[in-house]
Amino acid sequence: MDGFLYLYVFVLAAFTGYEIIGRVPVILHTPLMSGSNFVHGIVLVGAMVVLGHADGTVEKVIGFVAVLLGAGNAAGGYVVTERMLEMFKPSAKKGGAA
Repeated sequence: MDGFLYLYVFVLAAFTGYEIIGRVPVILHTPLMSGSNFVHGIVLVGAMVVLGHADGTVEKVIGFVAVLLGAGNAAGGYVVTERMLEMFKPSAKKGGAA
């Protein structure tokens, strides 16, 4: 029964997150990305703590995958945020001949 409860909470969280993010105005996406990168860092630290307390092989494998995916998610979020911020910088070209 616990498995169904966990699945229900996961699906509910995914649906709620999708609905909330889908209603964010475009102008707020860059600050929102920066804030979510912070949260992903906290998730990564939590995954490392859980991995450190893992006893069995299966728990260690799942914990390692969680740390790997969390690190990729946090790093990718910073890369995307940097690329978005580059779009708002002024162009380096000033009146050059074509």
